[in-house]
Amino acid sequence: MRAPHYRDFLDGRPRAGWLEVHTENYLAPGGRDAHLLRRLRRDYPVSLHGVGLGLGSAHGFAPAHLERVRALVADIDPFLVSEHLCWGAIRGRQLHDLLPLVLDDAALDLVASRVQQVQEALGRRILIENVSTYVRWPGDAMSEAGFLAALARRTGCGVLLDVNNLYVNQCNHGEDALAALAALPPGIVGEIHLGGHLVTPAAVIDHHGAAIAAPVWALYEAALARFGAVPTLIEWDTDVPPLDVLLAEADRAAALMQRHAPAMKADLPAPQAGPAPVAETLAAGQAEFAAALLSGAAPAGLPPQRLAIYRGNLTGGWTKALRAAFPVVAELVGDDFFAALAAEYGRGHPTDDPDLNAFGARFAAFLDGFPHVAELPYLPDVARLEWLLHRAYYAADARSLAPGDLAHLSPEAFAASAVTFNPAAVVFASRWAVVPLWLAHQPERGVPFPAEIAQASAALVHRAGWRPDVLALDAANYRALALLEQGGTMGQALDAALDVDQYAGENAGPAFDVAASLAQWLACGAFAGLRTPAG
Repeated sequence: MRAPHYRDFLDGRPRAGWLEVHTENYLAPGGRDAHLLRRLRRDYPVSLHGVGLGLGSAHGFAPAHLERVRALVADIDPFLVSEHLCWGAIRGRQLHDLLPLVLDDAALDLVASRVQQVQEALGRRILIENVSTYVRWPGDAMSEAGFLAALARRTGCGVLLDVNNLYVNQCNHGEDALAALAALPPGIVGEIHLGGHLVTPAAVIDHHGAAIAAPVWALYEAALARFGAVPTLIEWDTDVPPLDVLLAEADRAAALMQRHAPAMKADLPAPQAGPAPVAETLAAGQAEFAAALLSGAAPAGLPPQRLAIYRGNLTGGWTKALRAAFPVVAELVGDDFFAALAAEYGRGHPTDDPDLNAFGARFAAFLDGFPHVAELPYLPDVARLEWLLHRAYYAADARSLAPGDLAHLSPEAFAASAVTFNPAAVVFASRWAVVPLWLAHQPERGVPFPAEIAQASAALVHRAGWRPDVLALDAANYRALALLEQGGTMGQALDAALDVDQYAGENAGPAFDVAASLAQWLACGAFAGLRTPAG
């Protein structure tokens, strides 16, 4: 399920039998994405497919992230939950990629322990996906399929079989995809993925940006013959086509499934406690791999050309995440310079949060001290404004205070009242004209670019419906809202605004209009609650 198809599903309820989403895209407590997922869940079974737990990370498994996943599972009640056989973090730094795991007994002990922890937290069996890789570790002691079969015996988990990944690894490493299918016992596979790949001189890349290739369809038929007609997903994550293209691929998969018996029931042993993880060597290897991604060196035994693919994924992921949060900053500095900024920020400001939506939290502070943007002294404040908008998009949903909520108050009670701000609303101020600059970058607003950047500006960041927005504030409105945000009363806030007018002198704009300003604040959904003297 991708954002370009939201409207198709809301308006037309297409014939798809079920939907899968990336877990990490829906962890926020509120906002448009969370609302739409709950809405679609009423019409379709939903599967949650995670990319952030990093089950094989020797140092870096995030219990806080698992708790967010647990809360989403409890809310959505998906019919399947899955993760990847990979690692993605070292101590203190998330690498936000599905990195190749050493396939040995120490890794098996570690991953089994993590899978058991996740299954206990979620109260259900999960599926683990085989991943596409561009390097294999010299220390591998078993095949990936053998690892997954042993993991299922140890923990009772199932396998999410990505058939395209089998083909990619066959091309990249000379592995036998049919032998991999044979190594997985019947009943172990709970879901199948199909997707497109990209052939490059360096390797075959699992990019999910094309139609499914003929050899992958052939492998899919072999998988159906062995495992039965298990739920099958079409993945298409880049260059997303119209929905009809995806539905046509799904129809082809459904036609092949009809030739095979129903899915065999899983016949897996009960989970068994494995030995305590022995991860020192595993941790050292992962730390060396991570250092190579960040520095450009290559660990012994790993081909540099293939390692460069992961390095490109890392910096590309940083750039994509930051561009989504800071589009105006990206426009101001240009694509190439922004990509360089993202690489510098990512190397120097590690995050331990698996959620890429949190990656830009310190970007504005980074720009404050980055000498190569010194000629754009307002740029950090543009980033601060955009980060507030980014946070507002994902903020928890809350009922907004309406005019009727104030109608019963006497003038005295109103003046003594205070407000609670909506989670999506926050007051912003800068000594630069970044508010009109941001508005000028929104074509539909028709706001001219500021003639003078060295002028103070202020705004109320809020969420109008599901879209975060910016309301430019004059000095009086800013002073009133800032005081309310700090816990002041309505009377104190309005007096402060009138004082601004009084001392503005002949340069003042229109006089502060109490009724009009209050109506505008309420229309923007600035407040979520009212605190009156009576409690």
